[in-house]
Amino acid sequence: MTSMSNAEVRARLSASLAELEHRLGSIKRDVTRSHSGDWAEQAQERENDEVEDAIGLETTQSIADTRAALARLDAGTYGHCVRCGEAVGAARLEALPTAAHCVNCAE
Repeated sequence: MTSMSNAEVRARLSASLAELEHRLGSIKRDVTRSHSGDWAEQAQERENDEVEDAIGLETTQSIADTRAALARLDAGTYGHCVRCGEAVGAARLEALPTAAHCVNCAE
């Protein structure tokens, strides 16, 4: 599986999940804040909102990936490719703890 124990992997994924959920909450608060009455400022605020929306979507995907990794850990399949069943590899999991695919299947 990995060079880390299941408890270490779970702690790392859980900490990441908490951080991502906090970040998403901040993004949602920023996007729903009221806008300025000045037209020029409104244009800039709307542009900022589009960037925050994109970051929010990316964060939502990261949350889903992290929850899926925790589910694989619970199922005893963490560290194995969901496509071919081969080992994902310790180095890959160290770099990307949510990796669901081995290098070959990820390409």
